[in-house]
Amino acid sequence: MKRALLFLAILLYLNPLRAQDPHFSQFFASPLTLNPAYTGLFSGDYRLSGNYRSQWRSIATPFVTGTAAIDFGILKNVISYTDIWGVGIMAMYDRSGGGALTSSYISFSTAYHKGLDPEGNHTLAIGLQGTLVQKRLDNSKLQFENQIDNNGYNPMIPSNETLVNPKISYFDPNIGILYNGLVGESSNIYLGASYYHITQPTESFMNLTQNRLSYRWTVHGGGSVPVNGKDRFHGSILYMKQSTASELTFGGAYGFALSDMDDNPTTFYLGSWYRLKDAVIPYVGVEFKGFQVGLTYDTNVSTLNPASHYRGGVEISLIYIHTRNQNNKYKTLCPRF
Repeated sequence: MKRALLFLAILLYLNPLRAQDPHFSQFFASPLTLNPAYTGLFSGDYRLSGNYRSQWRSIATPFVTGTAAIDFGILKNVISYTDIWGVGIMAMYDRSGGGALTSSYISFSTAYHKGLDPEGNHTLAIGLQGTLVQKRLDNSKLQFENQIDNNGYNPMIPSNETLVNPKISYFDPNIGILYNGLVGESSNIYLGASYYHITQPTESFMNLTQNRLSYRWTVHGGGSVPVNGKDRFHGSILYMKQSTASELTFGGAYGFALSDMDDNPTTFYLGSWYRLKDAVIPYVGVEFKGFQVGLTYDTNVSTLNPASHYRGGVEISLIYIHTRNQNNKYKTLCPRF
């Protein structure tokens, strides 16, 4: 009974009146879910990225979210050498409530990064993203109040509930802006904002036309500085708000250089982020040969921790940047972390 009540509390905590978007603790390693203006901003030919998150496994059937994405620059020989035009596609999957609700997303994004100086060390980008959304509700995995008797939940009691639309689909446009700049010779700083669900599409399984998806807006920033020559410290901060729910996350990681290769270094990362009044998020990562792998675990410190015992969610990120020409024109300090 304790776990059932806790699971209900989690649902209410994550979904007060209106559903919230899936999100990642490693927001810095999921560029196309954070801001469409990140599309194409990296040093290389193309970027592959993926994320996997499993939350509350220790309490009940976990909430599972995963993404896979690719983005790259186009018209490199046509536009100015200080500019970048990126395009990308991302697929995202989200399952909650023991599979009762499954959401699938396909996003197409583009961003133009305009150089603000002759060397292209400072850029300002505007990004657009269109998402095709499908959500499916499995009535057989739902539990209703009239199925509870003196002994608790009884699946043999009919729910007498009928879903008008067990599957819904809609188109969802998003927009973002991002500044990225070089500070001195080897430090960088970035600041961005994004606005999701511009049209606030109707989202209802019961034909309730007034049930519109709340817009979500984010402000985020960060930067990196060299330490002792080859090591680097990366820091970042995110503020996000959707309907009555808000999130403030901040932290950083120290990158220990394990090799002397300037073009293709091997780096070990160790750090932590903190989501205000919710979780401490230790981070460990490694970067080598174009790959960057990160691992975090949400250590729950909210009012749920007496039942969760400080356990939250595990998350894995993977980014691979392919570069044929090490001397390509995009060798700048692009936003990371």
